[in-house]
Formats: sequence, structure tokens, C-alpha cells
Amino acid sequence: MAMRVGIDLVSVDAVRQSIDEHGERYLKRIYTDSELDDCRLEDGFCAERLAARFAAKEATLKVLRPQDEAVPWRMMKIVRHGAGWLELELSGRAAALAADAGLSGFALSISHEPGFASAVVVAEVDLRNAPGRPMMDP
Repeated sequence: MAMRVGIDLVSVDAVRQSIDEHGERYLKRIYTDSELDDCRLEDGFCAERLAARFAAKEATLKVLRPQDEAVPWRMMKIVRHGAGWLELELSGRAAALAADAGLSGFALSISHEPGFASAVVVAEVDLRNAPGRPMMDP
């Protein structure tokens, strides 16, 4: 098994500015309804949490390595479980890219502070099941 790793760092202020400038249009384009629910506060949204999810989606793209095509942001979903840990769910084109590349066993870690949010995504690569991918000698 080989591994792919993606990492990203996002400015919380940039996410906050996008929300201020584009509002619902930005939020609905990038985040799923459940992601927005996880980041909702009484008076709006937690920009740090949203930035961390954006970083996770960017890190996921680095693992998927799409060629000259856009992958819809909402096809990469960050799911929060009751105990607080997060998991990555792929659908649509993102899931197809993962399958085509022989990617599985995705792991996700995020972190955020008042100024920045980061995420790391790791996936296992089964080179035997990746059509069109060169084989590597063991």
C-alpha cells in the first residue's frame, strides 16, 4: 500500500470575508447543510469551524489530484460524530476520482485557532486497483 497526503492552511478572515461579501451564495456553494448546522452559532456561523472544513476540502483535492476539472465542493463532506471526531465522506465526482485512483481508508484531522485553520487528509492507495496508474516495484 502507498499513501497520499494532502494538507491545507486557510485564513479564518478570508472565510469570514467571503461570508460577509457573498452570504448564502457562498455558504451553499461550499458547505453541505449538515456542515453548516455543525458550524452554526446563535448569531451566525463560527468562521473558524467553516475555515477548518474548507481546509479539509482543499486537502482532499490534493489527495484526489483531479486533472483539469472542477470537483464540486459539496461532494466532499465533513461529518461530525457525536464524540466530536470528524470523518470525510465523498460523493459524486469526488467519489469517482477516489475509486479511479484506488484510494480508500481516508483519515482526516483538522485544527483551528482565531487566525488560521488547517487540515490534513491521508488516503491509502491500492496501486493494483488503480486503472491506468503505473505499477511500482515493491
